[in-house]
Amino acid sequence: FHVMDLLGRAKSMEKAGRDIIHLEVGEPDFTSPQGVIEAGISALQQGLTHYTAATGLPELKMVLAEFYRQRFATDVDPQQIIITPGASGALQLVTSLLVNPDESLLLTDPGYPCNRHFLANINAHGQMVATNAKEGFHLTPELVHEHWQDKTVGALVASPANPTGGVMSKSQITALHESIGDHSGVLVVDEIYQGLTDGGVENHTAVGLGEDVFVINSFSKYFTMTGWRLGWLVAPKWAVKSLDKLAQNLFLAPSTPAQYAALGLFNETTLNELETRREAFSERLSYLLPQLKALGFKIPVEPEGAFYIYADISAFSQDSMKFCQELLEKEGVAITPGVDFSQAHGEHFVRFAYTAPVDRLKEAITRIKRFLENCYSE
Repeated sequence: FHVMDLLGRAKSMEKAGRDIIHLEVGEPDFTSPQGVIEAGISALQQGLTHYTAATGLPELKMVLAEFYRQRFATDVDPQQIIITPGASGALQLVTSLLVNPDESLLLTDPGYPCNRHFLANINAHGQMVATNAKEGFHLTPELVHEHWQDKTVGALVASPANPTGGVMSKSQITALHESIGDHSGVLVVDEIYQGLTDGGVENHTAVGLGEDVFVINSFSKYFTMTGWRLGWLVAPKWAVKSLDKLAQNLFLAPSTPAQYAALGLFNETTLNELETRREAFSERLSYLLPQLKALGFKIPVEPEGAFYIYADISAFSQDSMKFCQELLEKEGVAITPGVDFSQAHGEHFVRFAYTAPVDRLKEAITRIKRFLENCYSE
């Protein structure tokens, strides 16, 4: 992660007294909802600090199953829900279960860099498939057929996606699933930014699409529980027993206090609060997107979800890391270089995370404008 070097430098600059606007790390700036905090404190006060089952609290699985029923009209057997230490824990389980050494999963370029590292950790491979703006930077059935190899076992896609904010429609996911099925492969769908979409975007899930589909989600993004380190996986019934064994061996169990804290999410007050936060992200996007365009950034795919804008800087620079370093040093604005996400064209892109209030975004735009005038004007 190049961004972690930038974050480290930004933190040291802050300690030295510089005002830094953080638009680099993919973490909501909102604290966990009060209902979560109170539920976590209550669990600690009751002494609920022992191990749970490896796949998580039955109560939390039941609540999540009901959440899928109410929000997506999708029936899920609670036994198919595996609670994990963050979505990273779910990714570790899925890659360990599905992929053998020297086998591979198709991954989108641009995409979350740790996905290929999870595969490398088990001596497997991430087949990076360069996607394009015309297709929304999504993996398509045509690309699946073009890039499928003898040792390809499936594909991993994200919707909403990091770093683009792109959202795949239900029909796109269905067509992708069918194309992978043509090769007897499996589809893994990363839905960790689910819920963080604009109001007009179709609300759906890949859960229930088939017995060859695994869906990963997280309490970190929409539910703003990043530091609690809690996620989940919805798996086909045939995979649950093996995932249970893997969980026992890889991490024993998810955090007990975090699981009880998550139970504090699923009430009307807290869910309404989360929707208010989602609307705040939409307001930030409505401000930031036209401002960046006006400064000369090209946005080939306008985001519909998550809290990212993936911007083309080729009008200014051919070196995204250098661009980000200079912007940080000269103006105190921290953003993420595209080289973290793309091997194909990362030098030409940066990612803005609109995880700051609008007043800070306004200040960021003022600084970025000054930076471009001073460093990149002809």
